[in-house]
Amino acid sequence: MTTAKWMKLLSLIIGAAIFNIIILSPGFVGITIGENALSTAIGVTLLLASALAVIYGCNMILMRKPVHIQAKLPQSYDEYPEALRRFRRIVGVEDDIALILEQIERIRKKKETLFNVLNQRFAPEEMSHKKFASVTEEVEKLFYLNIRSLLNRLSVVDERDFERAMARRKTRLSPDVLQERATLYNDFLAFLKNCVDTNEEILLKLDKLLVEISNLDSLSPGDIENMPGMQEIDLLIKQTKLYKQ
Repeated sequence: MTTAKWMKLLSLIIGAAIFNIIILSPGFVGITIGENALSTAIGVTLLLASALAVIYGCNMILMRKPVHIQAKLPQSYDEYPEALRRFRRIVGVEDDIALILEQIERIRKKKETLFNVLNQRFAPEEMSHKKFASVTEEVEKLFYLNIRSLLNRLSVVDERDFERAMARRKTRLSPDVLQERATLYNDFLAFLKNCVDTNEEILLKLDKLLVEISNLDSLSPGDIENMPGMQEIDLLIKQTKLYKQ
């Protein structure tokens, strides 16, 4: 039985005990069993009710099996936040999931701002507009591909294994098995951190590109390729595609 279940059981039993003390103690409610028919009926009823509540609660805690989350991969960018929220309860990844959800909101706003600036400076049919729009959509695609890879890994995660790795309590498993489990867990956390860092880097590069576009007066298509922000994004996209091959 997991540490979390032990804590829930202990909390349930202590809560029931405190409730009975308050009900039966003369210093509190002071219901006395045997004093008269009404008092006895109320006292016995409350005792039975608390006992049944403890039995029912223990049964629910002990018999409930952890739900293995079957992830349905998103079909559109709008579905990614909900897909990620299914995994927020997994021990050890809550803060990272919250950060990725924040990153999704930030890239939405940055893309909207960037296209607003583009529409103010260039006509949609201009080559400059098309070039900037194309690279923005390409880097957005890369952003969500990172999250999709994370969702693929999360979909095969066993929540109980994460709890065991985090708790590190005494177990009958051999040290070698425990070490292998810890290695798998640490590899996943490293992958998660890399996903967060990569997407944060994408957001930073979009910020740089947005600043450069905002400061432009005029440029030719050849100038676009030489912009530091564009070069950094192009390099990031090429490196990622090479890595995934």
